[in-house]
Amino acid sequence: MTVAQLLDRAKAQQVMIATAESCTGGMVAAALTDIPGSSAVVERGFVTYTNTAKQQMLGVLAETLDTHGAVSEEVAREMALGALRNSGAQLAVSVTGIAGPGGSEYKPEGRVCFGLAVSGEPTVTETVEFGALGRDNVRRAARDHALDLLSQGLSYDA
Repeated sequence: MTVAQLLDRAKAQQVMIATAESCTGGMVAAALTDIPGSSAVVERGFVTYTNTAKQQMLGVLAETLDTHGAVSEEVAREMALGALRNSGAQLAVSVTGIAGPGGSEYKPEGRVCFGLAVSGEPTVTETVEFGALGRDNVRRAARDHALDLLSQGLSYDA
């Protein structure tokens, strides 16, 4: 599904979208808003690059960050739910990961965690290991995966 098709489907279903992004720095929201007419369905985007921003803007718990780290499905879940809670959206995607360069043995470069929150549905999380593709490529791959997740989220209401 193209981004334009995703937006058309959201509009037909009267679903507003929010994004909560860390390593992509707003690339998901930018991809959505590059399409004319996107304001009909894109409610807002949160760029929460720091842990403090995740806590202040999305309500991610300090305990979750301390226990699991920012790059975790637990944080991705709280980010997605926080985006729903702090917006007028019914569909939210979150992205948190290590774009590189760098990483560690436990959290390698290219690991990205995603959350998908749909009003009235269980929140879904997943981790994708994109590998050490380089910062730009990891960020683009994460953006594209998040857009795919939004498309899947619209399937709940289809």
